[in-house]
Amino acid sequence: MNDYILEMIDITKEFPGVKALDEVCLRVKPGTVHALMGENGAGKSTLMKCLFGIYRKDNGRILLDGQEIKFTSSRDALDHGVSMVHQELNQVQTTRIMDNIWLGRFPHKGLFIDENKIYQDTREIFRSLEIKLDPRQKVETLPVSESQMVEIAKAVSYNSKIIVMDEPTSSLTENEVQHLFRIIKSLKEQGVAVIYISHKMEEIDQIADEVTIMRDGKWIATESVNNITTDEIINLMVGRDLTHRFPHKTNTPGESILKVEGLTAKYQPSIIDVSFELRQGEILGVAGLVGARRTELVETIFGERKKTEGKLILHGKEIDNKSPYYAIKNGFALVTEERRATGIFAELDIQFNSVIANIDKYIPWYQWINERMIQQDTQWVIESMNVKTPHQKTRIESLSGGNQQKVIIGRWLLTEPEILLLDEPTRGIDVGAKFEIYQLMIELAERKKAVMMVSSEMPELLGVTDRILVMSNGRMAGIVNTAETTQEEILRLSAKYL
Repeated sequence: MNDYILEMIDITKEFPGVKALDEVCLRVKPGTVHALMGENGAGKSTLMKCLFGIYRKDNGRILLDGQEIKFTSSRDALDHGVSMVHQELNQVQTTRIMDNIWLGRFPHKGLFIDENKIYQDTREIFRSLEIKLDPRQKVETLPVSESQMVEIAKAVSYNSKIIVMDEPTSSLTENEVQHLFRIIKSLKEQGVAVIYISHKMEEIDQIADEVTIMRDGKWIATESVNNITTDEIINLMVGRDLTHRFPHKTNTPGESILKVEGLTAKYQPSIIDVSFELRQGEILGVAGLVGARRTELVETIFGERKKTEGKLILHGKEIDNKSPYYAIKNGFALVTEERRATGIFAELDIQFNSVIANIDKYIPWYQWINERMIQQDTQWVIESMNVKTPHQKTRIESLSGGNQQKVIIGRWLLTEPEILLLDEPTRGIDVGAKFEIYQLMIELAERKKAVMMVSSEMPELLGVTDRILVMSNGRMAGIVNTAETTQEEILRLSAKYL
């Protein structure tokens, strides 16, 4: 019997101007969790897309149960027992959960779809995975964390031999992460192999058996998790010593720049009577459990959601961010949580994605677009944000998630905002890129800008912020000084209004 359920041997893949994979090897044993790690742009997702039939490899061999295979589509891969939970969710939002799970393979009763079987089969999968959702619920009503669990249930529904999970915990709370780990343990006991892509080092120790590290499209090492330390993994990933997870803080908060008084948005889900001050040169974290309405808070400040009560006072003067257009004019910028859904224009190039928020700057009174200025500003985004791309005209969807995020942040920096709102800015980003974003936040704060960052990662909040605002069920539960607080205090506040 073959020791490996999957062997990817000398896989090579080139795109115009870049060699994404250079003779990469990956060997996975049945009934194990194999972590696949590397910085954004290392080639992890490209390798998995070659496995899953989304990309066609240029060279190399793929063996499944010792037999060479050449999947021509994702459906081909699914039919052969290989499924994938993508980092960027692609669901039909307006349909029911059970429709999403069985899409393209509905059971029929005569000429008609067997609704009862779809419902019962979905319930049975949810029962086995301890997922407490109504299969008839619309996907659009789910938070990101529950949508993620639906995608995992869909992967399991194919009775797969191999399940690829790409950043599966990026939107999950600690309790939900532990729930996922129980599911993975159950899958292992059934002989299923899990390829687990994550940037969260603490998860690898908990869940993985082996780890393969990639860098710049090349295979670097494969080791048993028991034989390698976290520091060794990081050094192999980034190709250099990374002695600190967070940069040294050099910013000093000053006087108040923004006062939020009684901010209320009485739309479901609502925020109620939130009041706080944001200071020049400050990084203010926003903590809370799933459903705390952290995203709703920053969206209301930015005018994406309409406030029904309350005031925003900027430099002592009341302002009305009645839409994102006015918010931008008032010096606000928002990097949204869902990069693919609300951040990038996926089918357009880096140049368009870099300048779109500042488009008025490039169209002077005589109405001719200043192409030279657009090129200069796009190049500034690429260089200052260290975006890995062959050229400005590359479609942004072809970049790694981390590089897409860098373009989005660079886009907003071109608007020269006074207040930068960041909603989960390091979600799905590797340790090296995270460090760069933290450093950028501190540099902005040094320049007397104010930064407000929503994050689900407690170490991140404690490592980079000056104060932390804690939300609980749409209300502000308190504000704590980062240097004086603990995880326990933040969690207590998070549960205050539950």
